[in-house]
Amino acid sequence: MNNFDFTGKKVLIAGGSGGMGSALVAAFLARGAKVIVTSRANELFSSSDVSEFASNSNFCLIKIDLLNRNEISSLHDKVQLEVGDIDILILAQGMVEPSSALNLSPESWDRQIQINVTATFRLAQIFAPEMIKIGYGKIITFSSMLTFQGGLNASAYAASKGAVGQLTKALSNEWAPFGVNVNSIAPGYIKTSLNQHIWKDEDRNKSILGRLTSGRWGVPNDIVGPTLFLSSPESDYIHGTILPVDGGWLSR
Repeated sequence: MNNFDFTGKKVLIAGGSGGMGSALVAAFLARGAKVIVTSRANELFSSSDVSEFASNSNFCLIKIDLLNRNEISSLHDKVQLEVGDIDILILAQGMVEPSSALNLSPESWDRQIQINVTATFRLAQIFAPEMIKIGYGKIITFSSMLTFQGGLNASAYAASKGAVGQLTKALSNEWAPFGVNVNSIAPGYIKTSLNQHIWKDEDRNKSILGRLTSGRWGVPNDIVGPTLFLSSPESDYIHGTILPVDGGWLSR
């Protein structure tokens, strides 16, 4: 269990102000890590999280818009000024704009691809060299159930998350020989604001619960244990894996 002590480790979490991200921030801070979070605005955190995190000297928030490619390119220098090289990169950002394929606008397609895929690739590309240099590092992408399935009224999101799964494997193939583990968490139906359009729909909610062998939706804390594992030395021999955390969804 000492391998789940992250004292002295530096963790960058993209999308760390969302529901799952906030749970990960709290977990790493509780285990002694220095945590840097990218976010578009403080308001994405709950008020209680803002107070708790801001009082912790190991917490750092960097405002950045992942829709802006120039801001992404500038992030490495900002992180270097705050903490230097990072040990763990968690790419938990995500965007979904539900729409039928016939009504999906090119602008919406571009936004979802940019946040979910392009930003994931660019951030990994920017921070991997420092891990390769020392011969050790952990990169964790966030994929989805729609990495495996087509979903409904989410063609851009499904395309982007399918791409994240393949990107994870491709990056792992290149960087595993240098001691860098690249793996992915695929959350199932986790109750967050990102998918409230689903769990607030009575019919779809009932259908989903009928398939989940767990009998319940997941909560953000359900993602914490698997992410800590993939961030720790316990996962040093795991490369290019997509780990479903799905309450049994895929088993049916």
